[in-house]
Amino acid sequence: MASGYKAAAKRALVERPEVRSAVTKATLHFDGNRARAYGEIDAEAWRDWAAGVKRHLLGRLDRYLEEAEAGLRAHGAVVHWAENAADVQEILRALVADYGVSRVVKGKSMLSEEVEVNPLLESLGVEVFETDLGEYIIQLAGEPPSHIVGPAIHKGLEEIRALFHEKLGTPADAEPTELAAAARRVLRDAFLSAEMGISGANFVVAETGTVVLVENEGNIRLTTSAPRVHVALVGIEKLLPRFGDLEVFLQLLARAATGQKIGTFVSLINGPRREGEPDGPEHLHVIFVDNGRSSVLADDEMYEALSCIRCGACLNACPVYRQTGGHAYGQVYSGPIGVVLTPGLKDPGLAAELGYACSLCTACADVCPVRIPLPGQILAWRRRSVERGLVSGGEKLAFNGYAAMVTRPRFYRLGSKLLRLGKGLTGAPWLPVLGAWAAGHGPLEPSPKSFREIWEEELAGE
Repeated sequence: MASGYKAAAKRALVERPEVRSAVTKATLHFDGNRARAYGEIDAEAWRDWAAGVKRHLLGRLDRYLEEAEAGLRAHGAVVHWAENAADVQEILRALVADYGVSRVVKGKSMLSEEVEVNPLLESLGVEVFETDLGEYIIQLAGEPPSHIVGPAIHKGLEEIRALFHEKLGTPADAEPTELAAAARRVLRDAFLSAEMGISGANFVVAETGTVVLVENEGNIRLTTSAPRVHVALVGIEKLLPRFGDLEVFLQLLARAATGQKIGTFVSLINGPRREGEPDGPEHLHVIFVDNGRSSVLADDEMYEALSCIRCGACLNACPVYRQTGGHAYGQVYSGPIGVVLTPGLKDPGLAAELGYACSLCTACADVCPVRIPLPGQILAWRRRSVERGLVSGGEKLAFNGYAAMVTRPRFYRLGSKLLRLGKGLTGAPWLPVLGAWAAGHGPLEPSPKSFREIWEEELAGE
C-alpha cells in the first residue's frame, strides 16, 4: 500500500510555499520554547525517569489495564473494549441511539481521527462540533489535523480570515480576537445544547481509575462536563501506573509540547456526576482502543513507540516535517512518530515511502521526553522495506554498488578519482538516489586531492 508521500511532499513544496512558511515559523517557536523549558529542569534525569515508567508500563500492560478498568468501574464509569475502529464505531452507534443524541461536542483527540469518529456521527445525522479552536478551524476547512498539538499550524492569518468570512460572516480583515469571538459564539451554544461530549485522554491512572485531560483553552472541561454523556476514547497504551507519576508527566508533557511549566487546565475525572455535585455528566463511558497497538507491542524493535505521550516535540524538531507540514504524510500521525507508528498500526507497506521522510539527523531522539529511539526505528522500517522488496530496483542497485565500492579500498580510490574528474556527474537527474538528492542541492565540488593523498603529502613533509 503506497502512501503517496513523495508526490504529496513535492506538491506541498511547489504549490503551497505558504504552508512551509507557516509550519516552519510555528515549529521553530514551539521548539525554542521546549528548549528553554527543558533548560529550567534536570531534563535528562526527568526523561530517563519518564522513559523508565513507560517501559515498565508496557511490560505489564495487561495487568495495568485490568487495574484501570476496575478503578473506573468502581467510580461508576462504564468501560468498553474495542479491538479496532469498527468496534469503536459500533459502540458509538449504540450510545447515540440509547441516549437519543443529535448533537456532539468534541475535545481534540488524535484517536478520534484514527477511528474516524466524525464521519460516523455525521452518517448517523448527528451534528458534530470540534471545540478546540485549531480543530474547529480545520473542521470548517474540511481538513484533517496537520500536527498533534497545533492542528491548524499550517494556516496563516489571511487564510483563516477568508475561511471565517466565508463560513461565519466575519469581516474580511477581522483581527484574531474577532475570529476567536465568532468561534466562541458558535461553540457556546453547542456546549449548552449537546447531549454528548467526546474526548480523548492524555493519561489514565491505573492505580486510581482517573482520566486525565490537559488543555489550554477550557473547551475540554466544558466538553466533558456540560453534556449529560461523556465518552472518553483511550488508546490502551495511554496509562500511567500510579497517581504519583502525574507530578512529572504533566510537567514534562507541557514543557515538551509548548514550553509551558504545566497545561493551563488539567482535569482529573473520577466518574460521572455524583449526588449533590453541581456539574459533570450523568454518564461516563470509557472506550479502551487497541486498533493495531497490540501488534506494535509485540514488535521487539517498535514497541517503545507506544511510550509516546503525543507532545509533538519530534515534529517540531524535524527538518523534513518543517518543509512539508503534516498533510503530505497522508496519515493521522505525521513527523517522526508517524513514520514509526503508522506502518505498525495500519500496514507495514506504508514504510516503503514514509520511512524515507527522514534525514536521519536524530533531532527527534534528542527532544523526545520519553526517549523513544525514533531514528533506529525508522532505519528498521527501511531495512524491512528492503527485505520485503518494496524499494525500487535502481535504489537497491545503487546502494549495493556503493557498499561494494566503499568496502574495497582499490575500488574506493578509483571512485574518488572518477568523482574528482567528473564534477557535474552527481547532479545528473537519472542517477538513482543521488539524482533525487541533487535536485534540491548545488553540484558537489570534490577536493582536488583525496584525504589519503593529502595525508601522505603531510607525512612526507615531516
